[in-house]
Amino acid sequence: MAKLQMKPLFCILFIVIILQHSRPTKSQEVEDESEFSYSENNERGPSRWGEIHEEWGACSNGTMQSPIDMFNQRVQIVSHLGKLKRSYKPANATLRNRGHDMMLRFDGEAGAIEINGTEYALQQCHWHSPSEHTINGRRFDLEAHLVHESANGKIAVIGIMYKIGRPDPFLLSLEEHLTAITDTTEAERAVGVMNPRGIKFGRRKYYRYIGSLTVPPCTENVVWSFVQKVRTVTREQVRLLRVAVHD
Repeated sequence: MAKLQMKPLFCILFIVIILQHSRPTKSQEVEDESEFSYSENNERGPSRWGEIHEEWGACSNGTMQSPIDMFNQRVQIVSHLGKLKRSYKPANATLRNRGHDMMLRFDGEAGAIEINGTEYALQQCHWHSPSEHTINGRRFDLEAHLVHESANGKIAVIGIMYKIGRPDPFLLSLEEHLTAITDTTEAERAVGVMNPRGIKFGRRKYYRYIGSLTVPPCTENVVWSFVQKVRTVTREQVRLLRVAVHD
């Protein structure tokens, strides 16, 4: 009799577990730009993001929101830890036009970074132009975000600023694919195996602060690490990243 009673209970627990794992992670960035806008004059602009969905409340009520200036008192310059510990490896990837930016999603295991003993697996990288963050009030031509997630759902982002100059080697390897989806909204294109180690970081010093995602749901307690060295990119590479988006 006890065994018969256990079977329905086991089935219920199994269904609950499956449902929990099938739900999208609320901490992840929203990929459908139709629900929000970057224009302050729009009723769905940044100042109203927190009113669109209940789970986006942090966009309005959060106390650790990003982006910020690197001279903000929340930011520390970190050098004593040496280079960022990363163990990236090649993986299949898909380039996606999200409407508000261009994202390279890694479809396989692309390695991880380690921060304060916690491992964060690389999920995707994307680019914003002009930069969202600033350094002493200066906005740069391009900003890259490498988004990572730990086993318990915590997020860590590596940020890199770019100014106009010599071409960026990693973006050079994507130019053919970027050209193919130019002016196409919500397009995806498989780009084959990409090695994220090709994304150059540079020096040992970086800015570190605790902030949030810069798009809904504006999840907080994101560990931001900004490479202090400003790298270079060509105007054509910036143009390719910008022309396909409509913000």
